[in-house]
Formats: sequence, structure tokens, C-alpha cells
Amino acid sequence: MIQNILLADSGIGNTRDMMKALVQIPRIGRSRLTILHVVPSQTGAAAMSERWEQGGRTLAEAVTELDLDPSQVNAVLREGEPKDVVGKVADEVDADLVVMGSRGLKGLNAILGNSVSQYVFQLSSRPMLLVKDDLYAVKSIKRILVAIDKSDSAKASLDVAIDLARDVEGSEIILVHSISKLRGKLEEAIRDRPENDPVLADAIAKVRRMGISYRCMAPEGKPGLRICELADQLNVNLLILGSPDRRPTIAKAMPDLDRLLGDSLSDYVRVYANCPVLLTRIES
Repeated sequence: MIQNILLADSGIGNTRDMMKALVQIPRIGRSRLTILHVVPSQTGAAAMSERWEQGGRTLAEAVTELDLDPSQVNAVLREGEPKDVVGKVADEVDADLVVMGSRGLKGLNAILGNSVSQYVFQLSSRPMLLVKDDLYAVKSIKRILVAIDKSDSAKASLDVAIDLARDVEGSEIILVHSISKLRGKLEEAIRDRPENDPVLADAIAKVRRMGISYRCMAPEGKPGLRICELADQLNVNLLILGSPDRRPTIAKAMPDLDRLLGDSLSDYVRVYANCPVLLTRIES
């Protein structure tokens, strides 16, 4: 269950609209929110003082705009490198979810462009909700697409989707298992009726037990591409995807090259999906 949320607010983009959409969900509305604004270090005292004043105003604007119960909101202003500070504060407040903006930069462009979201995604083990900067309008969360496979991270994604959708009137969960190629009688049956896909069976049963409206998809093709296409076609409000961390413990503080260069499914979806993307994190 999401109880502690960290909103990394830069003063631009769609993160505040995303937070407004989240708090419409009853269970999220009861969560504690930390709003973080990071002021980059400056060489001179005057410049630093000006940045602090600007940062304070940005933080105050965020608190005012969200208009939440003051007892449930903690405003934090910090100095430093944003990509380092966000991860540190997420650990301090034990965030169940980190909400932050994303320019959608891929691979080396993310490195050269000093992408904060890419580095936090790389090095944090916490669930992240990434919102593209001004590329789409954030809407109320009613239609949620969940990428399903046999992994524990996919199960965690489904649990989050259920937690978000269960108390929202008119909500729908779209269960998607992308298949590389369809061959044989079972695959033909899946093409005709995605509900026949055995990979989706447990997810279907779980959603049914909660009384949530659902539908199933088993698209053929490259998973990342097909998932992003479906999100567009179905006008999805939120895409949830598992992002397991398979690095050994000794490498946790170093970037994962697959993710860094955009070779993982989660990184592809993070970059190309035209809707907010929530990445659940399960260490394996």
C-alpha cells in the first residue's frame, strides 16, 4: 500500500497535475506527502541566496496549488545535485512512491542531458511514477494498463493497480501480456480470446475477486512497442510496469548498463509511452 509519497517538484512540467489526479483516489488521499524542491549549488553567496528565495517560492506555490491537509504534507527545500538529493530524501522519508518529471531522454542522451529521472531510476530501488514534461495532459486515473508476465514484479504491478482502482467508480484495469510470436493452437486461441492466455489467468482471477472491471490483451510483437501502442490506442491514464533489479548487491550503487543504454523493457516504456508510467521495483 502507498502510504508515503515523495513529489520531486522542479516548478515546471506535469508533476503537480499528476499529484492532483492521485489524491482523487481515496487510498492515496490518505497518504503522507513530502514535496521536495532542490536548489543547485552556486559559487557565490548572492547567487545562492537568490536561488534559495526562488526555491522557497516554488515550494510554497506547490503546497498552495495542491491544497492538501497541512498535517499530511511535509515541504522540504534542499541544496545539492538534484539526482543525488532525490534518492537521499526518498530514503529519509521511506517513500513508497517517488513522483517526478521526465524529459523522456534515452540512453546516452539522458547522460549528456544530465537527466535526473534517469539517474534516480537507475540507482533507486523505490517505485517511481514518471510524468513527461508537458507532452500530454494528465487525466483522472480510471483506465490503468498493467504489463503482465510470470515475474514477481508483474504481480507487484497488479497489486498497485488494484489498490488504485478498487475504490474509483468506473475504473478499469487492462491486463496485457505481449507475445513475441503466435504459433500453434494455444496461440491461435489466445489471439481470438486473450482471456485464454494462461499467463493472465491468476491476474484475471484476482481482479475478478475485487469486482473491478477489466479486459485482456495479448498483442503479438515487440513487448515495449506494443505496450506503448496499446496505451495510445486505449487512451490509458496510467501504465504500470515491473522493473526488477537483477544486479548483485555489490553493484547496487552503479548504473545498470542495460537500463542506461535503453535496452530494457522498462526503459523503453519509460521513454516512449505517451502517458504517466509507474515502475514497480522488486529486487531479485
